[in-house]
Amino acid sequence: MEIDETSLTPIFMQVAEWLEEEILKDHILEEEQIPSTNQFAAVYKINPATARKGFALLVEEGILYKKRGIGMFVATGAKEKIRQRGKERFLTESLTGLLEEAKRLNITKQELIEMIQKM
Repeated sequence: MEIDETSLTPIFMQVAEWLEEEILKDHILEEEQIPSTNQFAAVYKINPATARKGFALLVEEGILYKKRGIGMFVATGAKEKIRQRGKERFLTESLTGLLEEAKRLNITKQELIEMIQKM
């Protein structure tokens, strides 16, 4: 993971996004323990509070869970939750814009389908 301090995305969000990406790639598996926030912060040279905030965000979303006295783990079903949220974001951010642009250019649904199939 590389922290981009010049990014408009806050570092804690970069931490959360990186963890999600590692889960999607099966580099971190469901029910697997992840490093502690202090370990994570030491490796990536960030403030432990920043790492904790990124982890907490994923706990709130049900991607991670805490086992008291043991650590943090990836929740069962986390990968599917991440995918579903990604699909929803794709729909609202990318697909909606694509359909609006197609409408503006008078591209029919059939033409759009054919364009997609050619890719």
